[in-house]
Amino acid sequence: MRVLIVDDEPPARERLARLLAAFADVQLVGQARDGEEALAQVAALAPDALFLDVQMPGASGLDVAASLPEPAPAVVFVTAFDHYALQAFDTAALDYLLKPVEPERLARAIQRLRERQAPAPSERHPPPAQLLIPDRARVHVLPVAEILWLETADNYVVVHSAERAPLMRRTLAGLLADLGPGFVRTHRGAAVALAHVQQVQALGNGDSLVLLRGGTAVPCSRRHRAALIQHLGLAG
Repeated sequence: MRVLIVDDEPPARERLARLLAAFADVQLVGQARDGEEALAQVAALAPDALFLDVQMPGASGLDVAASLPEPAPAVVFVTAFDHYALQAFDTAALDYLLKPVEPERLARAIQRLRERQAPAPSERHPPPAQLLIPDRARVHVLPVAEILWLETADNYVVVHSAERAPLMRRTLAGLLADLGPGFVRTHRGAAVALAHVQQVQALGNGDSLVLLRGGTAVPCSRRHRAALIQHLGLAG
């Protein structure tokens, strides 16, 4: 879930960013200081959700919400004043958080965003059986069952199998959405195929190494370790 924070107060933006870092499936893609900057970043970054302050110099958060392009991201208003609540929900805001934001209340808002973002079962496509990866004058046909792990490289994803590692011009998040629940992110720039994980080895700093069949070791950050362990349990 890609989110954008919009608030004219740097301490408020920083605190909310720290709280959002606790959610493994949330990626903070940017921060904006006012309404004009927010709309520019929405156009450039296409976030799934905005955490939007109501009172800002110039255009208010209510003005920003009313000016979002279609398809509009979900809006969670964040403000110190509860008397804006009715106006906020008149703009079809998904939720409304009071400052200082409490972690438990933020967790409920994140869950509402997840429920909004998740497609209905009838809309979900089955994961592909293979990937077709163009490479100059040829096309790699790579069975998904052979993929060990995925690694970001600038604007590409390196698709690692035991025999080859072609580049796809995709985002990691987009490719993971297509590949389905058999792949889990372990790091900002890496994801693994659950079927090929042999061991998760803890390191002293809270991070881990994911050991795959064949001996490959993939980094796993502290932020993503719990989700990986949970998915491994479900896969088992």
